Parts: sequence; structure tokens; C-alpha cells
Amino acid sequence: MTDAATLARAHALADEEDRRAGVVTREARADELAGALARFDATWGVGRTVDLASLKAIAHAGNTVLVAVPAADRADAAGELADPADPPLGAALGFLGWDGGLHVHSHMNAVDPVARGRGIGVALKLRQRAICLDHGVEEIRWTYDPLIRRNARMNLVRLGAEVAAYHPDFYGELRDAISGGDRSDRFEVRWRLTSPRATRALERMPQPVWHAEGGLPLVADFEAVRSAAPETAEALRDASREAFAALADGRLRPELDANGDYAFTADDPDRAPVDVDASSTSEA
Repeated sequence: MTDAATLARAHALADEEDRRAGVVTREARADELAGALARFDATWGVGRTVDLASLKAIAHAGNTVLVAVPAADRADAAGELADPADPPLGAALGFLGWDGGLHVHSHMNAVDPVARGRGIGVALKLRQRAICLDHGVEEIRWTYDPLIRRNARMNLVRLGAEVAAYHPDFYGELRDAISGGDRSDRFEVRWRLTSPRATRALERMPQPVWHAEGGLPLVADFEAVRSAAPETAEALRDASREAFAALADGRLRPELDANGDYAFTADDPDRAPVDVDASSTSEA
């Protein structure tokens, strides 16, 4: 069970991220679920997410259905929407899983396009983390498209999650507002919520330089390439599948290097940022 000091720090970090983003993140009230669904639908397309009845059942069972709403003028205000049915600035959905150990699977994290770049997605993740730790859940997992650099940076560097598996065509043919006709290849990440790597990332401490045994360069904005030049995007997807074959036996894991490209490494995921060579130290 997580100790009291760690729990308090988890909520403090979530509150700090809320202030940076100018929002309040919290669990959605029952009258806000339609608005949360509208935020999901606006991101992926109507009928491409969940229906309202399912969302109500998921929330009723105690899963993490969260909203990010504008911060009020008062620092102690809970954060309100003018109309509970309005789409919030952000919404997230996660549910319990137990394959390979108890965890929350964070399935959706959506932010209003006009509010992107403020850190709202990160704020929702940190609130989800704090709530999970409150309930004794110490791991969150989710999937992301490995070719989208900004998501890789958020997941691996800003949050300190790590890639656990590569799933080619994980969802099959999505045809949603984000993926279009692209193949749904995904990295599955596991966020060990109190691990050394997660703690360093969340406290904005230096990260390791990974010892690379291969890798894959990423384009700055794969989504823009996919929209403007589908054939180029398809070629990049093909190249990634060839590169990720090196991960099949589980010995290597992808991390991001200083350039924002993948470095395939066998390093301990919790490795400290600086390796100390004991043989180089001396005493006067």
C-alpha cells in the first residue's frame, strides 16, 4: 500500500499541473458524463468511442472517468462548467484490468484542440495517477501510436512510463477521425506509478542517456504527414514495422534520445541518469 507521504505528493503534483494548465481535474459528476462523451466524440468521431449508457456504467462502477474544467478565480474552487452537459476542456477514461497484475487501463485522453499545448493531457494523467494510488492501484497502462513523437515524449519522458509491448494493427481498421485508413500499430506502455523512473520524470529531474543498440528516427509531425502525404506515411509505417522487429524477443526496449528519436536499449528502465564508475573515485 502506498504510504501517506507518497499519496500527498501525488495529489500535490496533480494540483501543480492543474495550475500550470489553468484547469481543475477531477472525477466527472453524473450530470457531466454526456459532456465528457461529447469531448471523446469530438476527438475520435461519433460512434467511435463509447455510448452514454456504457460510460455511465463504467463511472458507476468506480472507474476513472475524469474531466478537466476551467479553473475558477478562487484558488479553492472545485471548478465548474457553465452547463454540465457542455464538453469539458479535457476528459479521460480508464478502467480496471488484471491481466499481468492489477492495473488501470487508460483508454482515452482527449483535449479540446483550442486548448492543446497547455498541458491538460498531462494534468489528467497526474490526477488519474493520484486517484489510482488512493485505491491501492500502482500501475496504469495504455497504448499509443509509436510514430507520433509528441505522444512518445509525453509518455516516456514527461510521465516516465515505459514500453512493455509492440502490437501491430492492435485495433484493426479504425477509420476514426484521427487515424483515417492508417494501420493501428501501437506501443503498450506501463506506468509504474511509484517507480524511480516515474518519480524522476514527475519531479522534472534529469533523465538517463540510454545506451542504444539500434533505433528509429521519428518525423516531427507524423499526423501532418499522414494527412498531407498518405503514401509517405505508409512508407514510414512500413519502415517502423521492420525496425520494431528488433524488439520481438523482449531484450531491447525503445526509449527516446535527446533528439526525440527512438533508441533501442537493454538498460534497466529505472537506471539512474549518471553512471558512477567506482574505479574512478578516490579518497584523500
